[in-house]
Amino acid sequence: MKVIGLIGGMSWESSVEYYRIINEEVKRRLGGLHSGRCLLYSVDFEEIERFQSEGDWKKAGETLGDVAQSLEKGGADFIVICTNTMHKVIDDIQEKINIPIIHIADATTNKIKEQGINSVGLLGTRYTMEQDFYKSRLESNGIKVIVPNANEREIVNTIIYEELCLGKVQQTSRDYYKKVIQGLIETGAEGIILGCTEIGLLIKPEDSDVPLFDTTYIHALEAVNMSLKK
Repeated sequence: MKVIGLIGGMSWESSVEYYRIINEEVKRRLGGLHSGRCLLYSVDFEEIERFQSEGDWKKAGETLGDVAQSLEKGGADFIVICTNTMHKVIDDIQEKINIPIIHIADATTNKIKEQGINSVGLLGTRYTMEQDFYKSRLESNGIKVIVPNANEREIVNTIIYEELCLGKVQQTSRDYYKKVIQGLIETGAEGIILGCTEIGLLIKPEDSDVPLFDTTYIHALEAVNMSLKK
């Protein structure tokens, strides 16, 4: 079993989910007392979020690159960045290490294609919804990406940072997300990407009339696939 290097803490609320999913899946596949071989480096999200808000992506990449180096030195065979947004700096992180990184958007793209879906609605932080680093990986595979309007994007983003990242799950926010999801469906989305690792804490399959792609779950399962691959 290969060792999974997890860059977590962004936020720790979703990092807990990664750890749970990985270990439950390893136990399901191997049985007995088996669990995943993992190294988790949990960063101080306050520092990373400051880099995000200031647009200092270079510093963010350097910081997470140093974390990845620590995981590699600790024995990790590959890296999982436990957040969608920070895949913006995946190239900066990869430059500092000699082991691969599983890209969350690539793992999600594969699941979408398996279901024969051609257009998806994307929910996430405003960086993920508005910038090309994430959407382009989907679009290059022939998947149309639809995002909420500007006002909706701002509210979706606020709920992530001011509620979900702090462990607050509010029914009013769930209702708002469901309304946004319905709008994306009416605009042509055949599926919805929960493109922030915290959104799965709020939105469940029964909250959508089309398939949901929970990136946390998809990413964690792909980590197990790589870990158990012979």
